[in-house]
Amino acid sequence: MESLSQQLESFSEVLAASRTPHVRSWSPTTVRRALQWARYMRHVYRRFGRHAGIRLALERRLRDQWRREDGAAPATYSGLTSFRALGRCDLLLAQRLLGNRALGGAAFRCLLGQLCPGPGAQDAEDETLQDRLALLARRRAAVHLLRASGLGESPAAHEDPLTQTQAELLLQRLREVGQAAAEGPRRLLCGLWERLPQNSFPRVIAAALLLPSAPPGPPQKELELDSPKTPGEGRHELVQWLLGKSDTMTAFCHSLPAGLLASVVGRHPELFPAYLALLTDWGRQLNYDLQKGIWVGAEAGDGPWEELLSRFQSLCQAPLPLKDEVLRALETCKAQDGGFEAPGLSIWTDLLLALGSGV
Repeated sequence: MESLSQQLESFSEVLAASRTPHVRSWSPTTVRRALQWARYMRHVYRRFGRHAGIRLALERRLRDQWRREDGAAPATYSGLTSFRALGRCDLLLAQRLLGNRALGGAAFRCLLGQLCPGPGAQDAEDETLQDRLALLARRRAAVHLLRASGLGESPAAHEDPLTQTQAELLLQRLREVGQAAAEGPRRLLCGLWERLPQNSFPRVIAAALLLPSAPPGPPQKELELDSPKTPGEGRHELVQWLLGKSDTMTAFCHSLPAGLLASVVGRHPELFPAYLALLTDWGRQLNYDLQKGIWVGAEAGDGPWEELLSRFQSLCQAPLPLKDEVLRALETCKAQDGGFEAPGLSIWTDLLLALGSGV
């Protein structure tokens, strides 16, 4: 019992330190061990939560600890203040580290990797830390709905709450590293792109680019552990990073659905020329199959005609400036290809014919 009490006090000190500048010295190994320790403390909560004697003894030990901290009250003490807090100590630790700008870049990337392990890396517990972060994200989403009321629907609202919250955290981190060093945002994004799952991180980037600006007014009160940070800054760095890395931009465009990508380039027109160039290069890789009567790729990896058409259709459903630019580009490609009017001779003619019925 004494050993458990000492571990409880020691973890409470780690939790208190997680929101201080002391985390500047934390390494990725320290972050992993802290999260493992938090999961163990949550296991203690689940095991002894119904054992009145042990629970009361641990509660008394925690109460004595925060009273020793210069007479701190529970509302101001940064460590554990009750046995019940053990049930969410891993969530509380993760939230504090995510919001602490003193955490180093390598430790922060390790933290993201621990929180977003990707498919096939589920925790042995029936409810993972990522699941519980998603619950917190849904609560934050309620705040987003209140803040955005009367401002019209945002395309980012179609993303799940966890992706939206990750997008907010990404923008926040970009602001912080940008203040510390000019090359900070580029290094951060390159590191995240290499380490995070390629099936989810592009959606986080898209959600960040689509987040609405917060309306003017007083700051929101806390909801649960932390209040959502105001989005906005950091998107310029995201756009410039995508434009500066052609391979990344290509992978980003190929991984997102047509409608979502059309919303992104509609919000950030600087990305449109790169996206349009990708689509026209795609079209040039397709050849007309006379036997099948369709356009097919020369190689197995070339995208199908149907997907290319879907992406042009999504762009043509965007606001007028974007739609006009798309049609003008297709007309130019058609003229350069010979200006044929009959189907099957030029892919640009066939695209314009297919788009004509729905434009």
